[in-house]
Amino acid sequence: MTDATRLSFKEMCAKFDVTPRTLRYYEYIELLFPEKEGRSRFYGPREIARMKLILRGRRFGFSLEEIRQWLLIYGKKGERPQLEAWLQLADRQLGELDRQRAELDTTIADLKALRATAVDEMDRLPKGGAGA
Repeated sequence: MTDATRLSFKEMCAKFDVTPRTLRYYEYIELLFPEKEGRSRFYGPREIARMKLILRGRRFGFSLEEIRQWLLIYGKKGERPQLEAWLQLADRQLGELDRQRAELDTTIADLKALRATAVDEMDRLPKGGAGA
């Protein structure tokens, strides 16, 4: 692997806009396995790809443990079982996101109705401030 295909610790943080603490934590919980040369860490294409998957999984609402388990499947069982596990996770998360969206839609509708009521109340009050 050439230096052009690997990132230093600092470059990895900058590329993915994560803190050093986050990157170290991902290593600690065995999501990432950088190459170590002395005290320096380097991330190759595999770790860069894993980081993309981790951040995408987080954006979709998956826990770090779910992501870790999903990444482990590939190494132990191969691509098909990993994709099957991904489909199960995705279906479950899509259901949860749909539930959250419905709840958010209800909250937005309630807030709009309450706002409209406040506007109607204001229209009935005399203009010019308190006690006018």
